Amino acid sequence: MTSTVDPISLPQRTASNDTEIDREALARLLIEIARNVDPDYRARLDGVPTADPRMETLRQLLVSREISELSRVTHLLDEPEQLAAAVGDVLPSAAARAPHAQLGEALAPAVERAVQRSIQKSPRTLTDILYPVFLPAIRKSIGEKIDQTFQSLNETLRHIFTWHGLKWRLESWRTGASFSEVVLKHSLVYRVEHVFLINRTSGLLIAHVAADNATSEDPQLISSMLSAIQDFVKDSFNEKEQSGLDTIRFGDLRLWSEVGPFATLVSVIRGNPPEGLHEIVRDVLLRVHEEYSQALMEFDGDGSQLAGIEAQLQTCVELKQEESNQRFPWLVVALGLLLMVLAGGWFFISWQSGQRWQAYVSRLESQPGIIVAEQKIRDGQYYIAGLRDPLAADPQALLSGTQVDPARVHSQWQFYQSLEPEFVLKRLTATLAPPESVRLAIVDSRIVAEGEAPDTWIDRARAAARELSAGGPEFDIASVRDVSPEARAAEHWQAYVSRLESEPGIIVSEQKIRDGQFYIAGLRDPLAAAPQALLSGTQVDPARVHSQWQFYESLEPEFVLKRLTASLAPPGSVRLAIVDNRIVAEGEAPDTWIDRARAAARQLSAGGPEFDISKVRDVSPEARAAEHWQAYVSRLESQPGIIVAQQTTRGGQFYISGLRDPLAADPQALLSGTQVDPARVRSQWQLYQSLEPEFVLKRLTATLYPLKSVRLSIVDNRIVAEGEAPDTWIDRARAAARQLSVGGPEFDISKVRDVTPEAREAEHWQYYVARLEAQSGIIVAQQTIRGGQFYISGLRDPLAADPQALLSGTQVDPARVHSQWQFFQSLDPKFVVKRLTASLSPPKSVQLSIIQGRILVVGEAPAAWPIRAQAAAEQLSADGVVLDVSQLREMNLEELNYLREAIQTTDIFFSSGKVVPGPEQLPVLDRLADQIKEFAENARKSGVTARFMLTGHSDATGRETANASISAARSETVRALLNKRGVAPELLLVRGAGTFEPLVPENSQAGSSSNRRVSISVNLD
Repeated sequence: MTSTVDPISLPQRTASNDTEIDREALARLLIEIARNVDPDYRARLDGVPTADPRMETLRQLLVSREISELSRVTHLLDEPEQLAAAVGDVLPSAAARAPHAQLGEALAPAVERAVQRSIQKSPRTLTDILYPVFLPAIRKSIGEKIDQTFQSLNETLRHIFTWHGLKWRLESWRTGASFSEVVLKHSLVYRVEHVFLINRTSGLLIAHVAADNATSEDPQLISSMLSAIQDFVKDSFNEKEQSGLDTIRFGDLRLWSEVGPFATLVSVIRGNPPEGLHEIVRDVLLRVHEEYSQALMEFDGDGSQLAGIEAQLQTCVELKQEESNQRFPWLVVALGLLLMVLAGGWFFISWQSGQRWQAYVSRLESQPGIIVAEQKIRDGQYYIAGLRDPLAADPQALLSGTQVDPARVHSQWQFYQSLEPEFVLKRLTATLAPPESVRLAIVDSRIVAEGEAPDTWIDRARAAARELSAGGPEFDIASVRDVSPEARAAEHWQAYVSRLESEPGIIVSEQKIRDGQFYIAGLRDPLAAAPQALLSGTQVDPARVHSQWQFYESLEPEFVLKRLTASLAPPGSVRLAIVDNRIVAEGEAPDTWIDRARAAARQLSAGGPEFDISKVRDVSPEARAAEHWQAYVSRLESQPGIIVAQQTTRGGQFYISGLRDPLAADPQALLSGTQVDPARVRSQWQLYQSLEPEFVLKRLTATLYPLKSVRLSIVDNRIVAEGEAPDTWIDRARAAARQLSVGGPEFDISKVRDVTPEAREAEHWQYYVARLEAQSGIIVAQQTIRGGQFYISGLRDPLAADPQALLSGTQVDPARVHSQWQFFQSLDPKFVVKRLTASLSPPKSVQLSIIQGRILVVGEAPAAWPIRAQAAAEQLSADGVVLDVSQLREMNLEELNYLREAIQTTDIFFSSGKVVPGPEQLPVLDRLADQIKEFAENARKSGVTARFMLTGHSDATGRETANASISAARSETVRALLNKRGVAPELLLVRGAGTFEPLVPENSQAGSSSNRRVSISVNLD
C-alpha cells in the first residue's frame, strides 16, 4: 500500500559540537534505509544524495528480486478486483486442505450471520430451499395418520354389532380404554418375521434379523431383489430420488419400507399390522442412523464397524400381537342381559305410566272451562290442582279410557265462572229463558240473538248484556225485533223515513212519533219524488202522517241537468250527460247557445255540480278560425327552438311574436294543414340561438364539418364526439367547445383520436366515391387524387342525386373537387317510373310499382290512358325495360253515371219561409242519403273521390239578403239531416244561391214552390 509520509528534507546545518554523533551522516543512512524498505520513496527522495553510490549497487545485487516482488504485491493489494481474483484462485484448494474442524469453526459465525440476514431479508428463499425436503415428509406423515384413522374406523364399524364387539365393549368399560383401542388390540393380529437393513446407494445388505420359526431364502438375494424393484419403479415412472416404494402386499405378507439418509429398513410382516407400527419402525431406523451414521455412509460390504446393529433391529422382530385365546364369558353376558331386561321393563312401565298421565293432563287442558294450575308425580301418586267451571266436564269422568288408576289420582279443583262463549251462552239461556222465536248462537266469539220477542224480554236481554263481565264475549241483541204493535209501527215508520232520506232531492230535517202520530219535516225539490206516493208499501197509515215540506232547488247533478235541459233547450247536436258528478255538454252548437250555456254555468249555485261546456264546438266561422289559430299556436309552442312571447286575435287578424332559432322549423311552413289563412297572420320573430342540445349539435355539425370517422351525438344533454380526426379538426372543435354559451350543453371531444390529415382526406374521398357509386343513376368512370386536388368523372342521370349535394357530410372540401359528368338516361326502373309518372300523369286509381326489375301497372283508368301506357311500354321494350300493363283495366263508370244522374235529379223542397223540410220530404232524404253513400263507396273503389255540393235556393218573395240567408240555411239543414243519416260530413259542401238560380220562372205560385229547394251536384276528383 502507498505510504502517506511526507517527503523528507534535510536540514542544512553543521554537526553540533555538543555531541560526538555526525547527524548529517546519520540522516543520509536513514534515507538509504527508506529507499530499500519502500520503493515508492525513491521518487520522493530523488533530490537527496545517497550516502554511498556503492551502497545502491550493492542493494540492487542483493534484494532487487525481493524489491520487485514486494512492489507487485503492493500493487495487487491496491487493486480490489485483482486481489479478489487472486484470492478466488487459491481459496478452494486452501479450504480443501484445511482441517474440517478448524474450517467449520472459522466459517460457522460468518455463515450463521449470512443465513440470518438472508432469512430476514427474504423468508421465502428459505421456504423454497426447504420445500422439497419437508413437503414429502409432511405428506407421508399426514397420509399415515389418515390411514391409521380409517383403519381404526373400519375395524370399529366391522365389529360394533358382533358378539366380539359386545365383549370388547365390556372390556373397554372395565379397563377404561377407548372402544377403538380395544377393537384394534384384538382384531389387528400380526407378527414381524424379518427385518432387512439395505444400503441405499449400492443395494448391499447391511444386516438381517429374522424371528423364531421364520423361514426365508438367501437374505442377500432378497436384498438385491428389493433394490431392483425400487430402481425399476423409479425408472419406469420417473419418480424423484427421495421417493420410494412404501408397501408391498402378497397374500398374508406385507413388506413395509422406511427410507433413511444412508440405508433402507424393510420389515416383512405377517397378518394385519396397525398403521401406528410405522412410527416404531421409523424410530428404530432413526436410532441406527444416529449411532452408525459414519459407518453407514462409508459402507462398502464390510460390516466390521457395525457391530451391535443387529441388536437394534431385534426390537423390530419382537413386535407382534397374537389373538387372545380367552373363552367367551357366557355367564356374565347372560347375567348382564337379564339385568338389562329387568331394568328396561321397569323403565318402560314408568315411561308408559308417565305417558298415560300426561295424556290425561292434556285431555283436561283441552277441555273448555278447566284450567290446570299444577300437576306432578310423586312416590307413584298423581297430584293435580286448578280451576273448573261447574258447567265444564267432570275431571273424574275423563279418567275413563286413560288407563290411569283413579285411586292414585289426588285432585283439588276451585270453582269459577268461565268467560268462554259456550258457558256464557248456557248461563244466558238458563237465566233469560228466550222464547222459541229467538235463537241464541255463537258467531265470531260473540253471542248473537236473532228473531222476534216482546219488549219485556228485550229489556231483560239488554240488562244481561250490560252485566256481562269485562273481557267476556259480547251479547248482541240488535237482530232481535220487537213484535209489540207500537214497535212494529215505529219500525215501519223508520223504514219510510229511511226511504225518504235515500231519495235524491229530499232532505229530512226532523221526524218524530208522538201520541201514535208521525211527524216529519224537511226540504223537497219540486222535481223529486212525492213523499205521499212513497208511503205505499210501507204499512204506515197515511192518516197518522203529518208532513211539512219546504220547496228548494237541489244541487244534485240529475236535478241540475233537468233544469239546464229545460232552460237551455240544447239543439239535437248537443248532448248533456253526468260524468263524475259533473254535467258535461258535448257536440256542436252556435255561439248564441254557447253564450247562454256559459251564463247558465256561471249562475249555478256554489257547491253545485260543475257545468262543463268545453267540449261543445262553436260552429260559427269566427270560432272555427279562432280554434284553428289556437291549434297553430300550440303547434308552434311545441316546436323546439321557437318561443312564443305574445299572440292575439284582433280585427279578424292574427298577431304573433317571439323568438326563433334559424335552425328551427319555419313558422310559415307550419301553417299548412292548420286551415289558418296565411294572409291574416302577422308574425314578428326575433332570431336567437337556442341552447337546446339538438340545435347546438346542428350548429357544431354545420361549422365543424365532422368527418365520417367522427360521430356527434347527444348523451345525457351533452354533445359527445367520438372517433378519429386530424389535429386541425380537433383544434377547431376545442375552440368551438370554449365558445359555447354558458348554460348550454357541454361539448365533449375527449373521445376523438387525432389521425394523419392526408390519410383522413384520402379516406373521406374514398367514402365520397363509394357513396357516389352506390347511388342509382351515377356511374363513376375515373377518379384520382393529384396535388392535393380530387378529380372525378363519369355519367349521371338528371334524375339522380346531385354529386355536389352528396359532398355534404363527407368532410371533403368542395373547392378541391373537380368533377366532369356526362348526362345520360338511366334504365334503372325507379328512374323509368319517375319519367313515366311525369309524362303519363296516371290517375289516382292507377299504381306504378317495381317488382323483380319489372314496372307493373295496376288499376283502372279511363279509356285514353291505357292506350298511352301501351305505347310507352312498346317504346321501352326496345331498351330492354319491361312495362307490364296486363293488369291495367279500363274504368267502368256506367254505374256511377247512373247514380250521379239519380242524385242530381233529386231536390228537397221547403215551405215558404221555412228552413226545415216538411215531413213529406223525409223519405226523399232517406233515399238520397243511401244513394250518396253508395256513390261515395263505389267512387272510392274506383280510385276517385266524390264531393257533393248542396245548393240552397229560395223564391223571389222578400228581400234579397233575407233570401240569400234562408237559402244558405236550407243547405246547412239538409247537410245536417244527411249527416244524421250516416253521410260523412267531409263529403258534403254547402252554398246558398238565393234567387239567382231558379228552377222555373216565378210567374205563379207553383213556380215559387218549385224554387224553394236544395239541389245536389256531384263532382269527382
